[in-house]
Amino acid sequence: MIRSPNIWDTPDVYELENLASDRAGVIDTTIDALHPLTGTDVVDIGCGTGFHLPRLAGRGARVIGVEPHLPLVASARDRLSDAGTRTASVLAGDAEALPLADASADVVHARWAYFFGAGCEPGLAEVARVLRRGGLAVVVDNDVTRSTFGAWFRRSYPAYDPVAVQRFWDRQGFTTELLTIAWTFDHRDDLDAVTRIELPPGPADEVLAAHEGLTVDYAVALRWKRF
Repeated sequence: MIRSPNIWDTPDVYELENLASDRAGVIDTTIDALHPLTGTDVVDIGCGTGFHLPRLAGRGARVIGVEPHLPLVASARDRLSDAGTRTASVLAGDAEALPLADASADVVHARWAYFFGAGCEPGLAEVARVLRRGGLAVVVDNDVTRSTFGAWFRRSYPAYDPVAVQRFWDRQGFTTELLTIAWTFDHRDDLDAVTRIELPPGPADEVLAAHEGLTVDYAVALRWKRF
């Protein structure tokens, strides 16, 4: 299990980030163009508190969320119950050992979860196992070479090598779509709180002092492969 401190430690603040992220639906529109979800079986790896599960189900899919951290599993199940979502469920499990049958999914989706480059090969092998022939794997990650948030990330994590990460995904046979979304907040306190769970304290203080407004442009690398 790989710990994810932003959502594990502060799920309430991570909820604010999900609510602010890509309100225009750029990511979802791109995925739908690759593989419409109506009538499909979708697996959301690293589903966290289940934010995307009702949304995926609302696009006509049968959805299974997989999450290793048990408190988040409970939160995701509560979300589905509260929403009355009957075509989605949540399983406790790891990306490296998905609790799913062979060839049981049409789409595997991971959004800012687990698949960040070298070291995720066991999870990719599991993706290949559970996808049906012609199925789609889609991984949403940061593109730190562009955008305001990309510059914040580079400033905060100078050891991160985006060229090496891109070469990894190229070797795995994934196509990369470069998208631009935005964080759009309703309150400045929410932007500040979310930035502080994504960046270390010093860089967070610096970028927030220099940034005005409630919107942050945000570059995304959407990586996909058909199996």
